Amino acid sequence: MSQFFTTKKSIILVGAVIGIIAALMQFMGNPPNMGVCVACFERDIAGALGLHRASVVQYLRPEIFGIVLGAMLAAFSAKEFSPRAGSAPMIRLLLGAFAMIGALVFLGCPWRTLLRLAGGDGNAIFGFLGLICGTLIGTYFIKQGFSLGRKQVASRAAGLAFPLVMFGLLVLAIVTPEFGNGVVFASEKGPGAMHAPLWLSLGAGLVIGALAQRSRFCTMGAIRDVFVAKDFHLISGVLSLLFFAFIANLMLGQFNPGFEGQPIAHTNSLWNFIGMTLAGCAFVMAGGCPGRQLIKAGEGDGDAATFVIGMVIGAAFAHNFMLASSPKGVTEFAPYAVILGFIFILGLAFSARAKINLD
Repeated sequence: MSQFFTTKKSIILVGAVIGIIAALMQFMGNPPNMGVCVACFERDIAGALGLHRASVVQYLRPEIFGIVLGAMLAAFSAKEFSPRAGSAPMIRLLLGAFAMIGALVFLGCPWRTLLRLAGGDGNAIFGFLGLICGTLIGTYFIKQGFSLGRKQVASRAAGLAFPLVMFGLLVLAIVTPEFGNGVVFASEKGPGAMHAPLWLSLGAGLVIGALAQRSRFCTMGAIRDVFVAKDFHLISGVLSLLFFAFIANLMLGQFNPGFEGQPIAHTNSLWNFIGMTLAGCAFVMAGGCPGRQLIKAGEGDGDAATFVIGMVIGAAFAHNFMLASSPKGVTEFAPYAVILGFIFILGLAFSARAKINLD
């Protein structure tokens, strides 16, 4: 079975399963074209914990907890649970924060970019082009010497810390009604109020987490491999996700082609592109897309967990400081935050190059 997950058939199958599950989760109550979106769901979790005050995007999303726990269980079963950490934690946290800001300017992570395309949202074309551009920029910086350093072996307790936090939040999501109001926040309208049944959401997350862990599914890695190594293994899974989500949307009556009036999206093509360029660059420099970061955190990678926490903090900043877009468009302050993100990334790249020159 372990050899199967190294084949192209396996990555195509995993992409198909994720695409179909995402479409079904939308059909069962998740927001339109957002069956599974790591950035959006982490943003909802930040709101549920009171880290931001946008009342329409607050909900403890079981899918996120399931992805981490599913990856952990798969890693243990394959004897791949490997606690490690210690590589530039503050930089990873800031990369996560700026990646989230860029993603919320566009309104979606790489997975949702594909799901928006599969649902007929033409605006996602510019987001996907931004991801490609960001991947190429980030890869160039890495080739020029950017590195977050070597990881060190950590204790099993350190590796289990983040999955245990996810388990604790899952328990809170399950038992919250017994505590009454005020323990966590939950939207009464808007995207945060749209969700599939809790146990179905958890099951979907567990399946996605386990399959993605075994197959090493990663959207940013797929784009990077095509342009850098002419390797089409991972991109086969990404295209499979897109295709099968599209077919499932057609069958479920969820395919609505066009640019105007798309759900939880805006039509500012320039900032759709720029926002995802920032996000894509940050993802590559940090070592993977947000879904892959959740998977690695489930495997015991404390650095990936730091990046995820950075994304949650970035979501809080994005909404508290009016940086996140809405169907009305990009906010007044978002461009300044995106520019600041590019300055930060350029500073990292320049410092790495300067270090090489000094050496």
